Amino acid sequence: MSFALEWNGETTHDAIRLAVAYLLALPVGLHREQESHSVGVRTFPLVAMASCAYILMANPPGHFSLDAQSRVLQGLLAGIGFIGGGAILKSEFSVHGTATAASIFAFGVVGAAVASDRYWVALVISLLTLFTLRVLWPLKQRLDRKAETKISLTSNEPPVG
Repeated sequence: MSFALEWNGETTHDAIRLAVAYLLALPVGLHREQESHSVGVRTFPLVAMASCAYILMANPPGHFSLDAQSRVLQGLLAGIGFIGGGAILKSEFSVHGTATAASIFAFGVVGAAVASDRYWVALVISLLTLFTLRVLWPLKQRLDRKAETKISLTSNEPPVG
């Protein structure tokens, strides 16, 4: 068995893609970590980088196959769905982790976009995800409090939270 490690232009481009996918996920991972979420600075970059790598592996240089890429994307979506499903927790009166699951899903797409040289798509998804998690959080909290107040006024059950 022969083992050869060739470093050429395509290899460099793939390494850059993996690094870009990883780096695009870091701001969201750091934000989630600062907010004390269980999924954060390690998970998001790993999901983005691994998604990028799977797409790259489905299309080795000079051997593009739409069928292979389609099968890898299907498996990738199922795997990311499994990880996201593990982030969702249901208690008696509420469900938590859906934004985390959706964010994991988004960063799977970021990695796939980077692997496909769709850097602008990856950047926009990264920025919109960060915006959604960071900027829209206070709005969500206000809406939740308003809904809890409305529920407590119309029922005998105590508000959740």
